[in-house]
Amino acid sequence: MPTNSLSKQTRRGGFLALTPLLVFLASYLLVSLLTGDFYRMPLPVAFLAASVYAVAITRGIPFATRIEHFSAGAANSNVMLMIWIFVLAGAFAESARSMGAVDATVNLTLRLLPDGLLPAGLFLAACFVSLSIGTSVGTIVALAPVAGGLAEETGLGTAWLTAIVVGGAFFGDNLSFISDTTIASTRTQECDLRDKFRVNIRIVAPAAVATLVLYILTGEAAGAASSPERVEWVRVLPYLLVLVTALCGMNVMKVLLLGILASGAIGMATGSFSALDWCGDMGRGITGMGELIIITMMAGGLLEMLRFNGGIDYLIGCMTRRIRGRRGAEASIAGLVCMANICTANNTIAILTVGPIARKIADRFGVDRRRSASLLDTFSCFTQGLLPYGAQLLMAAGLTGLSPLGIIRYLYYPFIMGFCALLAIVLRYPRSVTRQR
Repeated sequence: MPTNSLSKQTRRGGFLALTPLLVFLASYLLVSLLTGDFYRMPLPVAFLAASVYAVAITRGIPFATRIEHFSAGAANSNVMLMIWIFVLAGAFAESARSMGAVDATVNLTLRLLPDGLLPAGLFLAACFVSLSIGTSVGTIVALAPVAGGLAEETGLGTAWLTAIVVGGAFFGDNLSFISDTTIASTRTQECDLRDKFRVNIRIVAPAAVATLVLYILTGEAAGAASSPERVEWVRVLPYLLVLVTALCGMNVMKVLLLGILASGAIGMATGSFSALDWCGDMGRGITGMGELIIITMMAGGLLEMLRFNGGIDYLIGCMTRRIRGRRGAEASIAGLVCMANICTANNTIAILTVGPIARKIADRFGVDRRRSASLLDTFSCFTQGLLPYGAQLLMAAGLTGLSPLGIIRYLYYPFIMGFCALLAIVLRYPRSVTRQR
């Protein structure tokens, strides 16, 4: 097994170190666009091509050592934690579906919300849950199956409703006090959580309001749903348990374990399945996440090769070479975290990677650290929300049986949030924090 010192080594790289990312984009995104079919090129194959190329261009060390570096990235602690979440999420989603939780929750939602307010209500629910629990992945795990069920019941597009959940999930990921991105951005910029929140909310609140209005207007054109059946409240309990325990701050893995146990207990008590059937449902849910797990590990290995060959350091150097003025400094901070996010596919890691550099840029050019923290968090969430190989979109696609690129086209909130953040740089908004305190 590779040692810790091996995984931390970094070379002095150039543009060649970044080309594996271009191979991935060309083999997946370009092929999909040329064929007009986003299912034509499987994501694992695109990652395989990029990974083989990344290993091949790594020179100066034995082939076995290259594989060790790749494996170190694939077995990174953050990657393995995400895989465990995927395993538990798959088991919970299939257990809850088989027990009837999705159908019961859909009937409850249809009974509570008028047809025209269904998209807006789903967006508000996702915003509230993500703001409370501080994790976009946890929000998507809880609400994506409900979005899929609502799509079947109402005739609305599954990709559209799933994108509504994903957009709302990133609202809270960006703002929550307990979000990893909030903690990472404020720690690297050495500012207070509340100060960063006050700046951040003034930038993204207009985006959230504009998105909500858009969903209200488009929701009016939605077709009427069929009359909901009687709500079986006991079957809603697993989702309520997941939401309540997550809101109380429980670890997402403990939350999912409780959800699995609750689904199994209620399912057996109501005669929905036997103990062996429940085990079979969990097995199907876990194996259904197999492709997602493979993609996550290959992405971790690929990104480790980029880091080891100096690709990320080279990118950061290019982005900071010609900064002029405060607006340029803020734009460079935004560009740095976006590019790091594309390379790492993890917004928290991206912030931790470029955070110290962003603080130096902010101090040198008089950018308020509350503002630099806000820019880091906002642009990382914007980028992460649009990555077809990011954990959030992969999770949403896996739970609803969609293509990640099929969801991206309906992600109104991340696009509007990114636009508002750019306007904040251009217009120097909010004015109270455009100068260093």
